[in-house]
Amino acid sequence: MMRRFLISCVGVVTLVSLDAALSAQGPRVESAPPQSAASTPAAIPRARATGDQHRQYVFAPTGQQLPYRLFVPPAWDGKTSLPIILMLHGGGANENTYMDMSGGLLPKLAAQHGYIVVSPLGFTPLGAFGNPLRLPAVYGESAAAASQRAAVTPVRQRELSLSELDVITVLDLVTEEYGADRSRTFLMGHSMGSGGTWHLAARYPERWRAVAPMSGPFIDATTYPFDLIRRLPVFMTEGTGAKPSLEGSRALAKFMRGGNFVFDYLEVDGDHGGMVPMVLPRIFEFFNRYG
Repeated sequence: MMRRFLISCVGVVTLVSLDAALSAQGPRVESAPPQSAASTPAAIPRARATGDQHRQYVFAPTGQQLPYRLFVPPAWDGKTSLPIILMLHGGGANENTYMDMSGGLLPKLAAQHGYIVVSPLGFTPLGAFGNPLRLPAVYGESAAAASQRAAVTPVRQRELSLSELDVITVLDLVTEEYGADRSRTFLMGHSMGSGGTWHLAARYPERWRAVAPMSGPFIDATTYPFDLIRRLPVFMTEGTGAKPSLEGSRALAKFMRGGNFVFDYLEVDGDHGGMVPMVLPRIFEFFNRYG
């Protein structure tokens, strides 16, 4: 089990992780992933601050400063244990992309409904949060999935593992700092982040109150541990204009509907990226049903 020691000083949270299994996967990474100017905070947010925040922390396995974006409803009274959402971005995006999308729709909805939202980088923009699958390996394309898994190198596997560890670490940091309600921890992601959502749903099924993968059915029908998520509420959404993933999402929805899962599916008239702001309000409504 990974040990964590948390030290908070002037609003900077440093994590020290001891994970022998992870450390054995490869040498220490010396260079930090590229960060945009928007990823670097102008000032260190104070501890337990509210509102929209750009933050960094020390990622112990590599010694890097990794960024994450955090939103805490301004109306929070400092005492109430709020629900928390972990948001996973799409491939090549970063911790800011979906927080800034459509004029900051995601933080606005979080403020309206009373949720903390944390959006990590996932170690690198293409870290994939532990899931090695990408197009064309959507649900139903098991040969493509097998080929992609076989092509994962030790270097790539280390990146995948570090990406998963980064997002779980950030979620733990924020949950502890704000006293978020662990029984109301939600997970959502888009595209690559949808694949990460499916991956983390099965890796930590007891952690999530409900999950919402958007336009990214990156799971292998022959190897995915469906029984682990049978009682986990899942709200999958897709855009009818997202042609590379649409048929995979429809096939997965058919399987889930017939398999006694707690499952909802929604298609909207949008393309792969444009569908996100169309479904976000419905995702919050879904989470509210279980929160």
